Amino acid sequence: MVTASPDRPHVPVLLRALLEAVAPVTGTWLDGTFGAGGYTRGLLEAGAERVIAVDRDPLAFEMAQDWAAGYGERLVMQHGVFSRMDEYASDLDGVVLDLGVSSMQLDRAERGFSFMRDGPLDMRMSQEGPSAADLVNTAPEEEIADILFLYAEERASRRIARAIVRSRESEPITTTLRLAGIVESCLPRAKPGQSHPATRSFQALRIAVNDEFGELFRGLMAAERALKPGGKLAVVSFHSIEDRMIKRFLQSRAGQTGRGSRHAPEVEHVDPQFILRPRKAIAPDEQELADNPRARSARLRVAVRTEAPAGAIDAREIGMPQPKPEPKGRGR
Repeated sequence: MVTASPDRPHVPVLLRALLEAVAPVTGTWLDGTFGAGGYTRGLLEAGAERVIAVDRDPLAFEMAQDWAAGYGERLVMQHGVFSRMDEYASDLDGVVLDLGVSSMQLDRAERGFSFMRDGPLDMRMSQEGPSAADLVNTAPEEEIADILFLYAEERASRRIARAIVRSRESEPITTTLRLAGIVESCLPRAKPGQSHPATRSFQALRIAVNDEFGELFRGLMAAERALKPGGKLAVVSFHSIEDRMIKRFLQSRAGQTGRGSRHAPEVEHVDPQFILRPRKAIAPDEQELADNPRARSARLRVAVRTEAPAGAIDAREIGMPQPKPEPKGRGR
């Protein structure tokens, strides 16, 4: 396994559990969320003949230059998004996805992902396209409220959206601490041990800026197309909505969606595209939490590709949040 050291500043979450779940590691793998390279190194050291490392953030590959060359042709770096993985490779022996923002992005104030230190309100993983500042300063109040509610289940979404719109009327919101202060003013003060009041809002805006739910849905479909029979899919998520999407996708592709009413017309049998191994999500154990507190909300799901041809599925079937009018609820 990969451990922390001066040249390995970030400990990959659930790496040990992942390598155990997908063992033996052989052939060609694709790491769709390269980040600081922890999963890629782990796969190479566990026996992968080659790893195709994908990341939309160009900084990830710049930071890997000092050590990547040591793996020679066994490591192939691909700038892009994992939802296009089937354009980069086919007949893969395995695919690994570690969702969400990486530690190297959170720890750099200039990237604007965190409110722990002041920085520009950016949040773009690819460093291209509209930023979080563009969103909060131009989007209608209703759109901002929907993003906060749908993407992070923020119950005070409408209250926060109103405060954002009022604040930007006097001066554009361009920094992380200013936005965090606006959100914090709308919510009760956090008690000891609770997360910062702005956590959900920052998470929701980051997801919207980077289309993370859409990327996940398209990525799962791309993995189904790119994996060969017997190939393994391992996905680590930190967000309850993401984990729910992964769970429902895999259940659907494993033929576990239920048969419905016995009075309904018989549905044509479709061979499953995946086998769940194990059937339930893997959570961090005590040792994992001691080594890496950031793993607390992490969940790992693993499945094995069958010989059935890849198919199609509607995003709504797996619980992907869809923008829509919501009834006014308490706190909104």
